[in-house]
Amino acid sequence: MLRIFCNPALGQRFIRKTFSFSAVATKQFIIKDHYEFDQKVINSDNPVIVNFHAEWCDPCKILTPKMAELLEPSEEIDLAIVNVDDNAELVHTFEVKAVPAVLAFRNGVVVDKFIGLVDANMIESLIGKLTKKKQSSS
Repeated sequence: MLRIFCNPALGQRFIRKTFSFSAVATKQFIIKDHYEFDQKVINSDNPVIVNFHAEWCDPCKILTPKMAELLEPSEEIDLAIVNVDDNAELVHTFEVKAVPAVLAFRNGVVVDKFIGLVDANMIESLIGKLTKKKQSSS
């Protein structure tokens, strides 16, 4: 946040930079290639929800921000975004036939998935499954 304060009597402007920080628990990242996918998803200590999407996909434009919002309070689940147009190898590997496609990973293995634009309850259910499994395995 940048605030500019003016003192007309002195003909001066003062610029004061004010920073505000909030704790962002969920890590969200864009996967650029198969190597990065392996590093950030397959080898992750945290469960990861992978959102296969496309820029031209209208349902994806709704689902991606909704998932990020619902994951925000979670400290233990990461969100990876994969653009299907840029990652044909990953699309083939995970047999993505339609977008949006969402896969939930734990310890490098797909443990749940859904395809299409779903309601918040379905996303929360997926998050709950990943959270419960983490708690029960601890």
